[in-house]
Amino acid sequence: MKSLLAALPMLMLVGSLMTGSAHAQEEEVEAPLWTIAIHGGAGVILREDMTPEREAEYRAALQSALDAGAEVLRNGGTAMEAVQAAIVPMEDDPKFNAGRGAVYTWEGRNELDAAIMDGRTRAAGAITGVTQVKNPILLADAVLKDGRHVFLSGAGAEEFARDKGLEIVDPSWFETEWRKQSLERLKAEQLSAQDVDHKWGTVGAVALDSQGNLAAGTSTGGLTGKRWGRIGDAPVIGAGTYADNRSCAVSATGAGEYFIRVGVAHEICTQLRMSALEIEIIYPEPIGSMISSNPPKGILHPDAGMVQAVADEVLSEVATLGGDGGVIIVTPGGHAIFSFNTPGMYRGRANSEGLNEVAIFGAEEPSAE
Repeated sequence: MKSLLAALPMLMLVGSLMTGSAHAQEEEVEAPLWTIAIHGGAGVILREDMTPEREAEYRAALQSALDAGAEVLRNGGTAMEAVQAAIVPMEDDPKFNAGRGAVYTWEGRNELDAAIMDGRTRAAGAITGVTQVKNPILLADAVLKDGRHVFLSGAGAEEFARDKGLEIVDPSWFETEWRKQSLERLKAEQLSAQDVDHKWGTVGAVALDSQGNLAAGTSTGGLTGKRWGRIGDAPVIGAGTYADNRSCAVSATGAGEYFIRVGVAHEICTQLRMSALEIEIIYPEPIGSMISSNPPKGILHPDAGMVQAVADEVLSEVATLGGDGGVIIVTPGGHAIFSFNTPGMYRGRANSEGLNEVAIFGAEEPSAE
């Protein structure tokens, strides 16, 4: 009964669509032609702990990454291309925990993870534990395009990168003094990664292109002081990264062990897809199949409130287990949603309707450009 009640608003819209009334036609709102959302990590990010200069630097970095992805979509590029375009500048920026600026392992290395997924085909590529590939998200994409495997690790992944002609750098490229000091403090004071990092600096992007296709990508250096080849959620398809044209695209940042256990990214997408399948049960063919498998842009997609509620509920489950973090979501209807259970998350979103905003702190309204 609860599922039926939750579906009633959408069912009413379907009913009006079936009548072909002028009123229904007037109220239909087309989805944006394209949408993109990005994140640069979630955690204990407080305004009082950040200087105005540092805040301005982060906002500029987020805007630059957002602009790079939006430009691809504005020019007719694919969601896959836009996700990479947005992530690469964050991998190159030492302010984020991905690529240059990645945290250090217990042994004092920078080990990088990344994943990318195409919502159109559900093809995916992921890599973990690389130390010399300048842009891990490009390596993840190369794995996807090669198609023989989904997940490569360590030396094998780097050999594959060389075979594909990706840029290889000396490991010193990724080093930053402040990340090194975090590792030293963790060891000296016997702290946890959360105590020294304060935020999950993973970066990610999700996008909808003008062809109606979704994509998601995530890149990270993991946890300060991680040991024994630890792998978090970011490169795990279904945990930190997932995209499916039937439901949504998700990139996560947070306490990876908990996000893996919940299967956060896939869980959000599945719950949204199930909402369409509930309508298919109530309505006979062809209306049910039209909604669930090939919904028109506009009013038949789950609204932003439903998407927000699903994301918040899944993160609540993570919190119940003891984890925190956040997600960014883009849907086939063009909604770009943020959900996080931490004080702040570096984030931004833009679409073809003119939306362009970035935000950092939990309570603030995103700043529009």
